[in-house]
Amino acid sequence: MKHRIAARPFDYTLAAGATALVVIDMQRDFIEPGGFGASLGNDVSRLLPAVAPIAALLAAWRTRGWPVIHTREAHRADLSDCPPAKRLRGNPARRIGDPGSMGRLLVAGEPGTEIIAALSPAPGETVIDKPGKGMFWATGLHEALQSRGITHLVFTGVTTEVCVQTSMREANDRGYECLIVADATESYFPEFKAAALEMLTAQGAIVGWSTDSKTLLAALY
Repeated sequence: MKHRIAARPFDYTLAAGATALVVIDMQRDFIEPGGFGASLGNDVSRLLPAVAPIAALLAAWRTRGWPVIHTREAHRADLSDCPPAKRLRGNPARRIGDPGSMGRLLVAGEPGTEIIAALSPAPGETVIDKPGKGMFWATGLHEALQSRGITHLVFTGVTTEVCVQTSMREANDRGYECLIVADATESYFPEFKAAALEMLTAQGAIVGWSTDSKTLLAALY
């Protein structure tokens, strides 16, 4: 079964059962005070509007038994998968691996890398720790999606212009039909979010399509 979704720059066709909902990096280190996002000087409250739309989409996918993918940006405890070019960039208050109020920043297994309670993964949903901004780098995710017959990906999460956009571009290069849900993704910088959405959908959906959660949900019911 296929669902036709009103989208930009033109309608998107969603393949039921072969479409995974992707929730990028909705983890405490980016969403809550005291985490890595805050250490960069960001107002983490700017990401909160994405939570309710993502929760609504998760409920819709779970009701149908459709696949859900959660990602977390997280590094090994010895930081062997965190190159100096990433860890030493800029002048943050604390760097990746440094101790924070929720454990070591962006280190797998620490409290800060946990997905926020409102969006906790359900049993059986895929959760991957990714050492980079894109969800395919060093994760084996592409092979896992192929083995399950996934051809379409619906993107949500944070931040729009960094990990979400990177993952969507990677997915496009691998042949997936990609849709980003505009109100289910956020940035610390509203102007960056707006620009990213324009870039992704320009030139006839060069990377993919964009819609909003209400439009998407209405098409599914």
